[in-house]
Amino acid sequence: MPSTTDFKRGLKIEIDDTPYEIVEFLHVKPGKGGAFVRTKLRNILTGRVLDQTYRSGEKFVKPDLESREMQFLYHDGTGYVFMDMTTYEQLSVTEEQAGEKGRYLLDGQQVKVLLYRGQAIDMDLPASVVLKVTETEPGLKGDTVSGSTKPAVVQTGLTVNVPLFINQGDKIKVDTRSGTYISRD
Repeated sequence: MPSTTDFKRGLKIEIDDTPYEIVEFLHVKPGKGGAFVRTKLRNILTGRVLDQTYRSGEKFVKPDLESREMQFLYHDGTGYVFMDMTTYEQLSVTEEQAGEKGRYLLDGQQVKVLLYRGQAIDMDLPASVVLKVTETEPGLKGDTVSGSTKPAVVQTGLTVNVPLFINQGDKIKVDTRSGTYISRD
């Protein structure tokens, strides 16, 4: 059971049957009275951020979280369907839970899916993905130094700002954390 002395960014704890992730924390030792810890907690199920204060040494329960390697199969209109590579069991992550991460998924892609009490609630994507440009204005030759960009739509429907020399049909590497263009592949 983790206590306030074990707090670190990214630690997952359970409060009132709800899993939370620690976003920020600060140990405070006032001159008078007992020490306490100020925290910012993100609700893993809803994404809401909560500010809480706890006495030093208070104990918490670890949530029943499991991370499994799964393969993305398809988008069914309401969510994203994944298949566990060991049991061939299929699970779905709703569009609300996936958020913008769903815009980086390609059929057959391997991702880590986070499960809470057997239910899929989130996914961890690789740092970057290679996507094919399906729509953009024609490229300009020789304009590689100016730093100008233009919008391009990739095969998943995501719009990315790319340099002017990128053409329709090119494959580009996109950062999944920020949604920015990295390089041409």
